[in-house]
Amino acid sequence: MKKITVAATQMACSWDRQDMLDKAEGLVRKAAGKGANIILLQELFETPYFCQLEETKHFALATTVAGNPAIKRFQEVAKELKVVIPVSFFEKAGNVFFNAIVVIDADGSILGKYRKTHIPDGICYEEKYYFSPGDTGFQVFKTKYANIGIGICWDQWFPETARCLALLGAEILLFPTAIGSDPMVPKSVKKHWQQCMQGHAAANLMPVVASNRIGRETAGESEMTFFGGSFIADEEGSLVEEALEETETVLVHEFDLDAIAERRYYWAVFRDRRPEKYGAIMTMDSSI
Repeated sequence: MKKITVAATQMACSWDRQDMLDKAEGLVRKAAGKGANIILLQELFETPYFCQLEETKHFALATTVAGNPAIKRFQEVAKELKVVIPVSFFEKAGNVFFNAIVVIDADGSILGKYRKTHIPDGICYEEKYYFSPGDTGFQVFKTKYANIGIGICWDQWFPETARCLALLGAEILLFPTAIGSDPMVPKSVKKHWQQCMQGHAAANLMPVVASNRIGRETAGESEMTFFGGSFIADEEGSLVEEALEETETVLVHEFDLDAIAERRYYWAVFRDRRPEKYGAIMTMDSSI
């Protein structure tokens, strides 16, 4: 048996970056206290979601990997608690900027970096103004406890993301997120958001962990309410842990990865793939 415990955190964000690090560390410590081995923090947790509006001043928030205080701090925390912590941050690389994540292993070392592949562009989600499309390709990180595949927010809506990560050897899929109200959609998309990723879990027969923020955030005349709903889904796509919409919390759940792997072998969804027939998804307009 290969049993591990995963955790998703959920919190509100403010412009007090020191307080954000303190709060995030508190949630990580709480998760570790509940036995978590791999702990997921939400997307861009150091500040409010600054992408609501296109404002040049926000480029000053970006840092290099070496210069990011959250990465440095959680390297120390990971080493102390012997846990794996993916850390989302606004990356500056020369004159280019990315929405990125580094994975810190249980000994405090950085295993590698992933840059967000799919960059949204819409009212309240003006990410194309800030971020270039990721150039790392999809990444699976071999941590002390499991092989984890990570997509960032908008990546999670694409089945191609989950399938590529599964083909690269992921045992668990993790999605740090910042999603909330959308002025173009009159009702909450929380269920749609959850069900999309539940489908990834079911189709690839592997657990999914998603961490979202909560709270009302304003930027000028723009306003968003983030709906939380962080969750953990099992390999069938069923929600086994789910957070409320307004509560700062930690979710934890244990999985036996060996048992899940056996089910994946039995269902043979990877054995029976026909990649030579999937040419349509290699083009933008379905032409072959």
